[in-house]
Amino acid sequence: MSNGSSITQFLLLAFADTRQLQLLHFRLFLGIHLAALLGNGLIITAIACDHHLHTPTYFFLLNLSLLDLGSISTALPKAVTNSLWDTRAISYAGCSAQVFLFVFFIVAEFSLLTITAYDRYVAICQPLHYGTLLGSRACAHMAAAAWGSGFLHALLHTANTFSLPLCHGNAAGQFFCEVPQILKLSCSDTYLREVGLLEFSLSLIFGCFVFIVVSYVEIFRAVLRIPSEQGRHKAFSTCLPHLAVVSLFISTAMVAYLKPPSISSPSLDLAVAVLDSVVPPAVNPLIYSVRNQELKDAVKKTLHSVVFHQQ
Repeated sequence: MSNGSSITQFLLLAFADTRQLQLLHFRLFLGIHLAALLGNGLIITAIACDHHLHTPTYFFLLNLSLLDLGSISTALPKAVTNSLWDTRAISYAGCSAQVFLFVFFIVAEFSLLTITAYDRYVAICQPLHYGTLLGSRACAHMAAAAWGSGFLHALLHTANTFSLPLCHGNAAGQFFCEVPQILKLSCSDTYLREVGLLEFSLSLIFGCFVFIVVSYVEIFRAVLRIPSEQGRHKAFSTCLPHLAVVSLFISTAMVAYLKPPSISSPSLDLAVAVLDSVVPPAVNPLIYSVRNQELKDAVKKTLHSVVFHQQ
C-alpha cells in the first residue's frame, strides 16, 4: 500500500483465536462495560440530583465520571462486537475516531485529576479562601479548560497521525487504534513530526504530574499539623480516593507505554492495553464511593427513587 488514501479499513488485534475464547471474552468485557456504565452513571445521576453535592469537589467528580464513561466506550464496544462476530476489521473513519477519542479522554481526565488535586490543596491548606478560589465560575472555567485541552490535543494528534503515508500494511498491533500503532505503519520520516508532538504532550502531562506531587506534599504537611487524630483522619479520607485514582491512572499508563521492548509480545501488549484502557474507568466508581458516605447515601437515594418510581 503506497499511502493512507488506499487504506479503507484497519485490522485490530483479536483477543483470542478460538471461537470459544472469543465468546468468553465477549461476555467478560460486555459485563465489565455494563458495570462501568452503571457505576459511573449512578455517580453522575446522584451528584446531579442531590443539591447537597453541588460543591466544587463533586462537580469535578461528575466530570471525571463523564470522562470515564467516554473512555471505556471508545475502544471496548468495537472490540466486543468484533469478538461476537469473529472479525478484526475497523473502518478508516472508525479508527480515526478511536484515536481522537482516546487522546481526548486521556488528556482531559488527567487535566481534571490535576484540577482536583488543586481543589484538595485549597480545601486543606487554604480553607478560608476556598469559596473565593473555587467559586462556581472558576470551577466551570477550569473544567472547560480540561475538556478544551483534551479536544485540542486530540485534534492535533489525529490530524497529524492520519496525514502520514502508510505503507506497512493495515494491521494494528492492538485491540483498538492508538497513535503508536498507526505510526508503526508509516513509511515516511514525517512520522518524526508526530513523535515531537507526542513528546510535547508528555512534557505537559509530566508538568501536571509534578503539580499533583507538590500539591500532595503540601497537603500531607498541613494534615500532619492538625492537632486532633479525628481531624487528621477526616482530612486524609477526603484525599485518599483521589490519590488512589491518580495512582491507578499513572501506574497503568506507565506499564502500558514505558515497559522495556525486550519483554514485549502481542499477548503481553494486549493484556497491558486492557489494564490501561479498561480497568481504571471500571474501578474508579468503586474508589470514589468506598470511603465517601455522602456519595453512597446519594447513590442509595437515587436507586431507591428509581425503584420506587417504577413500582
